[in-house]
Amino acid sequence: MKHILIKSIAVAALTLGLTTGCSDELNLSPIDPQSTSTYDEQGLLAKMYGMLGLSGQKGPDNSGDMSIDAGESGFYRTTFNLEELGTDEILWAWQNDTGIPEVTTISWNSSTGRVQWAYKRLMYDITQYNFYLHEVADNDANKGVRAEVRFLRALHYWYLLDLFHNCPFKTTFDTSTYPEYKTGAEMVKWLDEELTEIEPQMAEIGAYNSGENYGRADRGAALLLHARLWLNAHVYDPTITTQTAMTNAKKYADELVGKYALSKTAKNGHSGYAQLFMADNDENTDAMKEIIFPIRQDGKHTMTNSCGMYLLNSFRKAGMPDMGTTNGWSCNFSRAALVRKFFPTLDDCPLSTEDAPKDATEADIKALDQKDGSSTAQILEKAGDDRALFYGGRGGGVRKRKTDKISSFNDGLSIVKWDNHRADGQAVHNPGSDRPDFDVPLMRYAEVLMIEAEANYRLGNANEALNYINQVRDRAGAEALTADKLSLETICDEWCREFYAEGRRRSDLVRFGVFAGNSRGLNGNMYVWDWKGGSADGRIVDSHFNAYPFPATEIQGNPNLKGHQNPGY
Repeated sequence: MKHILIKSIAVAALTLGLTTGCSDELNLSPIDPQSTSTYDEQGLLAKMYGMLGLSGQKGPDNSGDMSIDAGESGFYRTTFNLEELGTDEILWAWQNDTGIPEVTTISWNSSTGRVQWAYKRLMYDITQYNFYLHEVADNDANKGVRAEVRFLRALHYWYLLDLFHNCPFKTTFDTSTYPEYKTGAEMVKWLDEELTEIEPQMAEIGAYNSGENYGRADRGAALLLHARLWLNAHVYDPTITTQTAMTNAKKYADELVGKYALSKTAKNGHSGYAQLFMADNDENTDAMKEIIFPIRQDGKHTMTNSCGMYLLNSFRKAGMPDMGTTNGWSCNFSRAALVRKFFPTLDDCPLSTEDAPKDATEADIKALDQKDGSSTAQILEKAGDDRALFYGGRGGGVRKRKTDKISSFNDGLSIVKWDNHRADGQAVHNPGSDRPDFDVPLMRYAEVLMIEAEANYRLGNANEALNYINQVRDRAGAEALTADKLSLETICDEWCREFYAEGRRRSDLVRFGVFAGNSRGLNGNMYVWDWKGGSADGRIVDSHFNAYPFPATEIQGNPNLKGHQNPGY
């Protein structure tokens, strides 16, 4: 298995011919009748990992795994959109796009396109993992790699559980049976047992944290998924007490404490935090020691619009400071609520109020930004937090802190967290391209520390919780919290500051009870944010929106799902 995931041969995941025209069910064959079904086990394993960051067999737009547009149908993009676009972090400017108004204003239904796309991608990938486990012999020699693929399947089932709170379920590869229906409680039990069984079979914690196998899942990734499962378990199964959920979440997080480290050392003007999202995060030893499980990306060999390229280009507009790409889609931008996480009021965030002259050069714009304090550097300084990676300057036009109408990319501050420059100043793999080199850190050590902070606080161990949350804040250069400032509200806000635009916010808001429903927020008030529920100032939405609906087409196509639609849909 040497070198299976290094970037020089990541293209192996594109050459297998394992694809279908659609993936409505888990009983479909993965073999495209118009392509070869031959493969070797190393190439097949590459495909299993490649599905995390690729959307098809050839390039970003051709030979997609599914009949959905290849650029829209990748694992990361589909799950990211459902976890981010309806939350207090991000808005999407192009409100005419399929399913976008419903997702951004929390008004989706069982026919909403983007909900269907995420469901289909997760189901398709699970089918492929079942195929691998069907084809590769279950013997001592294969036990480790089979455990990795079982982890990938468990990861996808966790996403299904988190998004839909119930699951279609199948672990065999055949075309004769439909997936069965499992409740959230049944899925928590299955995932707990599955992860418990595979963890001892996987490589040791941190074994793949560097070297030729970097990017493969070892025991550290499985333990973090186990902790993540239990952190949310009482959401999926209301019979599980918060005490039980947090005790178990802490148990698995405890096994990872001290086995990794936060990226702290500044390099060439880039903070340790910023380096986690830069083009050399797979070679930068400081960044790598924090990244527990990445999605591998490469400017030449992983051509997709659904992963790193999506993150890079969707947050950029032509005229903005260089982010290491030739492209800018001008669609994802910051909600005002996210900016407020770093500043006492919106007015405290530096912002340009005048446009640059039409003939202004990039150097002119940079000088103007520095003068009026609206560049990223000035925002970081004013926030006192290395994570406040916003741009509020004149490049690409004047921005707003908050908008009363979603009409353009400049209706909020730009997020410049994802950067296709190398921290060491060297050239990227594909200079002058819009394809990024940075890997997407799907799991990183800061999550372990935040799980410890939240679990300990909920279990009554306030001093331990304070220690863990201040480790995260210290790395960001933020002022330490004092005991009197620690609360569920500050912990929920810290999750946001640390992980915004990383595809997890909805899950956290649901767990804290402030995404949907009429229950009081963490500070005793209703928690709303700009454009929540389609209102400029935000409004409460019904509690059934805490879970997405099964697509109507899936219920019609699978008799085992009939009668099991989520309440409210």
